[in-house]
Amino acid sequence: MEITAQMVKELRESTGAGMMDCKKALGEANGDMEKAVDILREKGLGQAAKKADRLASEGLVSVEVCSKCKKATISEINSETDFVARNPQFQALAKDTTAHIQSSGIKTVEELNTSTLNGVKFEEYFKTQIATIGENLVVRRFETISADDKGVVNGYVHSNGRVGVLIGAACESAEVANKAAEFIRNLCMHAAAMKPSVISYKDLDKDFVEKEFIALRAELEKENEELKRLGKPLHHIPEYASRCQIGEAELAKATKAIEEELKAEGKPEKIWDKIIPGKIERFYADNTVLDQRLTLLGQFYVMDDKKTIEQVIEEKSKELGGKIEIVKYVRFELGEGLEKKVDDFAAEVAAQIG
Repeated sequence: MEITAQMVKELRESTGAGMMDCKKALGEANGDMEKAVDILREKGLGQAAKKADRLASEGLVSVEVCSKCKKATISEINSETDFVARNPQFQALAKDTTAHIQSSGIKTVEELNTSTLNGVKFEEYFKTQIATIGENLVVRRFETISADDKGVVNGYVHSNGRVGVLIGAACESAEVANKAAEFIRNLCMHAAAMKPSVISYKDLDKDFVEKEFIALRAELEKENEELKRLGKPLHHIPEYASRCQIGEAELAKATKAIEEELKAEGKPEKIWDKIIPGKIERFYADNTVLDQRLTLLGQFYVMDDKKTIEQVIEEKSKELGGKIEIVKYVRFELGEGLEKKVDDFAAEVAAQIG
């Protein structure tokens, strides 16, 4: 019997098995669709396909950094349960897959599936792992960042395998880049804990900032109502939420207000130049709350909470003898954006006993 493309398409859609596997199964079954499904299941491929409708929202985030800190890859591979995520075989699968993505320069899931790992097509290798481990597994996403001779990349994955970060930096020289690797890893650890969304306030959309500013003021004003009732100090209500709202005109206005304040306090003008920089720094701290929450450079460093990441980078640049600029930031948190399946255990038991 002739095996048509439509037959292969139908079998693939109903089982989730690979195109060539479906074609071979239909050939062995002489075109019998049900028998072809049985053949796939007997080979373990049908078993993998049968699990494909179950949501995989657990798993591992894996990070692979090359020995010279010039290339780093992060991946998220999902399983259905945390139990499987702790399985050594699954952990090895995640590690091997991430290393394969990096060494082969793979950019997309489609490229990954058609690549070859240990002499086997990756799609088939992965389905074999699904059949062996016994749960639906999904390579959900991955990304690789690279650096030239004057750049450095590093990464960090939290011990529970649920959060991973990559950061890439451009440096003034190759020597500075070589010295900065451990510092960049420390920044990755910070980002894993503090969850910045972007590198800088320059990466924030202005419309988003305006909406968030309205929400921020409302939040602080609401909290102030309770603080006032309790007789506690009130929150400062900021004029701005991000540096992207503070241009030259806004800074000039703030400086003038500081000068008027100093004049009212009777401070001699000859010492204003020593006082104003500190007050301007305080002005920025009070009016960049959104940057402190969402941007890497605007956050206070977990290892020294008196300084922002931007300030720490400036200090490290001076220490190492050349400029360091963060140019790439990737953070994966396991299952973000996925809806975790909640089983109705009673309904499941009832279904099984009929």
